[in-house]
Amino acid sequence: MEAYEKLGSIGEGTYGMVMKCRQRETGQIVAIKKFKESEDDLQIRKTALREVRMLKQLKNDNIVNLLDVFRRKGKLYLVFEHVDHTILEDLDKAPHGLSDDIARGDVVRKCMWQLLKAVDYLHSHNVIHRDIKPENILVSLNGVLKLCDFGFARTLAGPGAKYTDYVATRWYRAPELLVGDTEYGKAVDIWATGCIFAEILTGQPLFPGDTDIDQLYRIIKCLGKLNKRHMDVFLKNPLFVGGRIPEVNKVTPLESKLPHISAEAMSWLRSSLLYDPDQRATTRQLMQHTYFCRDDFVTKFEVELKHTIEMERERDQADKIRRKKSKKHTFFAHGSKKDVRLPLEELENPSKRIIDEDGLKNQSTIPPINNQGKPHVFPGYNNFGGGMTGMGVVAGSNGSGLYGGGNNVNAQNNLALSNGTLTSNDRMMMVPSTPNNYGYNKKKNQIYNQNTVSFPKIGFNNGQGMVRGYGVNGNNFMGNNNNDNTDR
Repeated sequence: MEAYEKLGSIGEGTYGMVMKCRQRETGQIVAIKKFKESEDDLQIRKTALREVRMLKQLKNDNIVNLLDVFRRKGKLYLVFEHVDHTILEDLDKAPHGLSDDIARGDVVRKCMWQLLKAVDYLHSHNVIHRDIKPENILVSLNGVLKLCDFGFARTLAGPGAKYTDYVATRWYRAPELLVGDTEYGKAVDIWATGCIFAEILTGQPLFPGDTDIDQLYRIIKCLGKLNKRHMDVFLKNPLFVGGRIPEVNKVTPLESKLPHISAEAMSWLRSSLLYDPDQRATTRQLMQHTYFCRDDFVTKFEVELKHTIEMERERDQADKIRRKKSKKHTFFAHGSKKDVRLPLEELENPSKRIIDEDGLKNQSTIPPINNQGKPHVFPGYNNFGGGMTGMGVVAGSNGSGLYGGGNNVNAQNNLALSNGTLTSNDRMMMVPSTPNNYGYNKKKNQIYNQNTVSFPKIGFNNGQGMVRGYGVNGNNFMGNNNNDNTDR
């Protein structure tokens, strides 16, 4: 997390928390999901892998964008684009619901159209989300909606495949999930979408049950008795042994719960809340409903939405260019520990990587003393020096050099002139090294330091000298004679 500055907390869920952060190098605002437990936890790894895999495959204007994945101290972090707020926050500010009036912005239709576009994109790729709820629907400042949190999403298998029934938040859970049916499909997302539609219109959740049984009771009280399949699955479910389906004496129809919505809106809602999943409307059918077709809404809003998305992209691109221009380029990388980026294949196959206790790749950045390679030369500096870690030549772009003297104790006469001509006939000793980033600026006549890194032990023999170069003020740049074995 050293690369990011935490700005605040966005929210917390079952498996992790989401933080608002700023990328230190670029200034980009992002949302980072930090998983609570170690990646060694099987459920955490399974959830994280599912979300990463899905978001790497699914790219759509109405689906949140995954930017990065990394590990820090055994925990996984997912970096997302930051979107301003959620539908839930809008509802908190509007307890009586959002506007369905054209004169007041037609907010509900615009939100639901974009949500349906996102769900339709998933379903067209044979993916179900399984946790659609107001907290997982993000909205930008300009009103662009993005579906997020794909921890429960999965690709559908063939007919008759079984899935876990413990998905979706209770208030938005379809009846087939509540009774424990494991053979379900895309219709569970449609039910959740219908519940959200009613909540956006009224400001209140449609079926706010306290338990699964209470949830079933609230649904039955509004929509009537469950169908035969639901009853059979309920009775066979071992979790409900000794229990029974709640009995309702009087049904309170949807029209009584939502008395102020239009006839088109009620028709749309009813088609999304049918008991039989096979009869429940699809995303395409809901998008073609008269609720969206009247007033030429789709044609007009699609043009508006396209313009808004392009405007946001141009703004983001301009911000990216501005941040890139303002970014300070440092010649040497900072020596602090970095977070480990995780390619998807490494996340899936942890045995292929070697990680130390801090979550860092276990590899040395300092070359060995034996089998020395070519010496380091740092071109492009119009100053005296580029800096070596206490062993060898400091070379500048003008051919200047500083090296240890032969048999002169202070080695004062062994500085190279700026034109590259040496004042002594002693030969230079050039040894590969890790940059220590010291130098001497000819114009300002001062020694500077960028950052300090560690260096190995090395010996110098028979007056070949060394550049000591440690300390903020660059102490002891001159080499002593006959340094047989100097610890560095």
